[in-house]
Amino acid sequence: MADEELEALRARRMGELRAEHGEPPGDPSQQEAKQREAEIRNTILAQVLDQAARARLSNLALVKPDKAKAVENYLIQMARFGQLAGKVSEQGLIEILEKVSQQTEKKTTVKFNRRRVLDSDEEDDY
Repeated sequence: MADEELEALRARRMGELRAEHGEPPGDPSQQEAKQREAEIRNTILAQVLDQAARARLSNLALVKPDKAKAVENYLIQMARFGQLAGKVSEQGLIEILEKVSQQTEKKTTVKFNRRRVLDSDEEDDY
């Protein structure tokens, strides 16, 4: 009976650790579906991009995975609708990256809220 309790505790703890790290539970069908989707994405990107562009995109994925995913989705969508003529070169990928960067650019503004205090450097001191 102690072994059963120990196994139950281990299983529950493994589930908690997977949930903390964002890993899906041990459902093999979901993992297979994700693996098939990744393979399909890779084959489409291999058909659409030349070698230098593919290397640049993989380097971008290491630094900014969300931006690389957006570019991949954009390229796959263009390929599905037949908007790409031939393979995309590295220069073409750079242009696409600039377009995506302009669309996702965050504007940062700084607003100073200066407080008035009695001991300020204003001219009206007597």
